Amino acid sequence: MLSHAFNEGVLVCTVQEDPRIQRRAELANLILDLARVHQPAPVVVVIDDAAATPSTASAILRARSQCTELGVVLSVASHSAPLRRLLQDGEDPTLTRLVIHTRIDTAIDAATQTL
Repeated sequence: MLSHAFNEGVLVCTVQEDPRIQRRAELANLILDLARVHQPAPVVVVIDDAAATPSTASAILRARSQCTELGVVLSVASHSAPLRRLLQDGEDPTLTRLVIHTRIDTAIDAATQTL
């Protein structure tokens, strides 16, 4: 469901498949656990097309909220316009705006600027 790598000081987590409703909390917790281990490194969550679902969006928004509490910057990279809209529409208005990129390299480059 999730793979990860450390690239240029940025934790890059790739969601490869839909967690469905049953595993979305697990996905959010996996991302949070990785963020804790690599803290204070910024996190870029890359969402493959097969994982561009409402369940994934829900998990990402939950992980993002928890990462914010840790002081870890989390951003997203996805080609899917519908997923990007779901993420924007589901944002917590009390948090700073979630940065969503269409390209992975751009997302990583932007995240390195927060180091």
